[in-house]
Amino acid sequence: MPFNETIFVTGFPGFIATRLVKRLAVEGARFILLTQPAFLATARTEASDIARELGVDLERFRIVEGDITKPGLGLSTSELEGAQQDTTIVFHLAAIYDLNVACDVASHVNVEGTLNVSLFAKSVKNLRRYHYVSTCYVAGKREGLILESELHHDTGFRNHYEETKYLAELEVAALKSELPITIHRPAVVCGDSRTGETAKYDGIYYLIHYLRRWPVGLTLLNIGNSQVRLNLVPIDFVIDAMVALAKDNRAIGVTVQLADPAPLTTHQLFDEISKAVGGRDSLATVPAGIVYPVLRLPLAPKITGLPHSAVPYFFLEQTYDTTRARELLEPHGIRCPRFPDYVGALVNFVAEHPRL
Repeated sequence: MPFNETIFVTGFPGFIATRLVKRLAVEGARFILLTQPAFLATARTEASDIARELGVDLERFRIVEGDITKPGLGLSTSELEGAQQDTTIVFHLAAIYDLNVACDVASHVNVEGTLNVSLFAKSVKNLRRYHYVSTCYVAGKREGLILESELHHDTGFRNHYEETKYLAELEVAALKSELPITIHRPAVVCGDSRTGETAKYDGIYYLIHYLRRWPVGLTLLNIGNSQVRLNLVPIDFVIDAMVALAKDNRAIGVTVQLADPAPLTTHQLFDEISKAVGGRDSLATVPAGIVYPVLRLPLAPKITGLPHSAVPYFFLEQTYDTTRARELLEPHGIRCPRFPDYVGALVNFVAEHPRL
């Protein structure tokens, strides 16, 4: 059945938003794509490429110039009124995904911008769903099991990215009694599980690049931790999940954690990447108590490629419950693939595209 909706999307032509638009276009949706002035040319190219590849009418992709940090999303009066009249679903993805972002910048974009998008969602005449893309890391410095139903905490945050995404999610969650909201919390998003395609080398890619520098030598000593897990999700799983939830009314009023229900330890991740890069497991393990302080040394980023801001994410003692996500996604046949099944695709993509 065609997905006969007009979807207002923020964050286009970003990687996740572009993949989402392409996937929803297959379902028959139309789009109003809010794009910052600096990215208009790229947005037009991406929309044209999607239309041509799928064989659909380019008129289904309405690109509007705007900015989530401005009143009325920076839209002209006629464009704003048109969007309020035509939109049936809002997908808010625009945010600053930067672990080093300054507090004022993060607050302006991630919090104030989300408030503006929420005001727009309230003004939509025939709103059927408001999707907000958050992150599992709104849990901040909490430890242990993190439930999808949990949000409020006072344990603090590692950076302004986490804190402002938390504050933004608080604002959206407070509207669940007024609007048909679904909140998506992805874990660490990596490349496509089939093609390896990605737009940014961070997260697990720091480890892939590290091991590719000298596979014969660096794969010998495992610097991972057997007690700590890093939760990775491939982009295709995240997109498939969001699209399925967009079409499922059971997801109204729900927060889902789009995470791997059985994530590997960083020790296991190291060995899986070692096998993909160098053809074998590591031979010995560096004691966990040594690795963290060494990675925090001033010169460590130049040697390992891992910036100080990313180090804590390889030592997080958090587990993300995915009960709601599983209940909603399993009827659609959607499950997060296991890392060993797609690590080869990630490594091959990096080998073919050493620089993005």
